[in-house]
Amino acid sequence: MESSVSPVAISLFFGVVAITLLITYMAAKRSRTTSDLYAAGGRIKPWQNGWAIAGDLLSAATFLGGIGMFFYAGYDALLYAFPAMIGFIIMLGFIAGPMRRLGRFTFADAAATRLSPVPIRIVASLSALAVTFMYLIAQMLGAGGLIQILFGIPYTFAVIIVGGLMVIYVAFGGMLATTWVQFTKAMLLVLGVTVLSFLALGQASFSLDELYARATDVHALGLSLMQPGGLGLTTLESISLSLAIGLGIPGMPHILMRFFTVHNPVAARRSLVVGMAVVGITFFIVYMVLGPAGVAFVANNPDALTDAGTVQGGNNMVALHLARFLGGEVLFGIIAAVAFATILAVVAGLTVAAASALSHDLYASVFARGKASDKHETVAFRGACIFVGIIGIGLGIAFEGQNILFLTGLLYSIAASACFPILVMAMFWRRLTTAGAVAGGYVGLGLSVGLIIIGPSVWEQVLGNAEAIIPLSQPAIVSMPAAFLTMVIVSLFTREDYLGSAHTAQ
Repeated sequence: MESSVSPVAISLFFGVVAITLLITYMAAKRSRTTSDLYAAGGRIKPWQNGWAIAGDLLSAATFLGGIGMFFYAGYDALLYAFPAMIGFIIMLGFIAGPMRRLGRFTFADAAATRLSPVPIRIVASLSALAVTFMYLIAQMLGAGGLIQILFGIPYTFAVIIVGGLMVIYVAFGGMLATTWVQFTKAMLLVLGVTVLSFLALGQASFSLDELYARATDVHALGLSLMQPGGLGLTTLESISLSLAIGLGIPGMPHILMRFFTVHNPVAARRSLVVGMAVVGITFFIVYMVLGPAGVAFVANNPDALTDAGTVQGGNNMVALHLARFLGGEVLFGIIAAVAFATILAVVAGLTVAAASALSHDLYASVFARGKASDKHETVAFRGACIFVGIIGIGLGIAFEGQNILFLTGLLYSIAASACFPILVMAMFWRRLTTAGAVAGGYVGLGLSVGLIIIGPSVWEQVLGNAEAIIPLSQPAIVSMPAAFLTMVIVSLFTREDYLGSAHTAQ
């Protein structure tokens, strides 16, 4: 691959690393208890938490993958934006308040409130791990491609660098360091995409019509670029993808954990409103301005293409080539640094969620039966961070070359099928039994992961087989209803002594 080494970008890259390490050092001095590690001691202000929520969701998939997806498929990239806002509305109306009242550190805390905690925590933690590891793949892909294009080093080494950094951030700084990094990154990202969109529109006389016309003139899809169908999804797959994202976001463990970093349910809802506003504005800029701009100014730009006519670094790097076209090396360096900060922030949030599932839900609550000391649980948390880092690096290497936004759609299927049903049914259906929740959780988790593996996205693109066992690339339309149905049927045929009444949103 041709390298586009930029001294400015490299300098800013190291600046981001230095700042985030400083944040981690400062947070480490204040992270002394498990409450500090898991939930920043509940001391985060709602407006800060709102920006951090946006920082959690606005990942490499949104920024790099969103622009890259539009470059490839055009209008269909919006399938990843609109359902996400529906997911936010569901969280605001039904999830945020009850979660903050019922839970302590993880979404499994809330799910296990009135059911037998050990089996619920096991299935909830396994579901959380499946979601977070899948999301880590997407972030590692973005990070690997970004560092590769900045330094010209092999992709594998780039992924290892990011994995090492994420272990340091979370193991020592915990949720407090993660919050500060996410807050800072979200503001930088909004500023960065705003500047990019202003410059891109300036190239098109500040006319969206002219920008879209330039994009359709140079893209192979022509006028179809701005019409549905670019991804080639069937109607069933499009519905399945929308369901996965809309109901997967309220089941994302690393986002649900953010409700425990504020002091009460009202603050949780307020922070979510701030997060929704930031995410909505960013989605509009990325998909309605920067996506078409990436096509218009990169598709025929020889400086951004290889000899074979493909984008240097792959479609995930279109945003960086657009920045170089619009603002030269300085803007390229700034946007590269912002993209890297974006990846670091989301990776940190995912690592907190995965390590918390291992140390709090499995070690402290299941194996130690709630008798683990703060010191032992802290050691377990930091050991879990190392384990998560190793797994994340391995998966990032295995999935090299995949579109990060597409992979994000798959992980939403897991969240919508495994995490969301457990959480919602435990909070809102009085008749739910432990047996029903556990059975439904395993059905949703097993079906979503299994169908992804034997579907085109893994069976063909990752494992290299000629034809997938099933043609469905987005399994949520099958796995999510199956999870809910299993919970209902098993619960109706089992009985138990309830530990409390179901809780409803206030």
